[in-house]
Amino acid sequence: MAELKNRLQADLTAAMKGREKTRVATLRMALAAITTAEVAGDEAVQLTDDEVLKVLTREVKKRKEASTAFAGAGRAEQAQQELDEAAVLDEYLPKQLDDAELTALVATAVEEVTAQLGETPGPRQMGQVMKAANAKVAGRAEGGRVAAAVKARLTG
Repeated sequence: MAELKNRLQADLTAAMKGREKTRVATLRMALAAITTAEVAGDEAVQLTDDEVLKVLTREVKKRKEASTAFAGAGRAEQAQQELDEAAVLDEYLPKQLDDAELTALVATAVEEVTAQLGETPGPRQMGQVMKAANAKVAGRAEGGRVAAAVKARLTG
């Protein structure tokens, strides 16, 4: 069983004992999303820690998008609630890469693709470079940031 899922369940129990309302609700929601992902296919599976991280990352993204939507509609209280939930989930995600680290990983990915192709990749090889870069980033940066860094490297 995924170690991260066990940690989430243990933290949920601790939050319930501590009567931390937002934390309890957020962890319950996260565990429900993980369970949904486990039973989504033809047969139930146990998610690995990497798969659990993907679910949590998706949930954080949902919370941030919802917060933006609530803020745009003038509903500051709901927007803050979504941000608070995202902050709880962020504790379980790996530290995000800063721009310099991301640029360095993209440069390494470009070098690998260059070695495979025998020539410097251009915008047409963006998919290949993205695949290599995403393997190195491993969830430590949002896909949009990775794509922007790859595009800048290939066109610049």
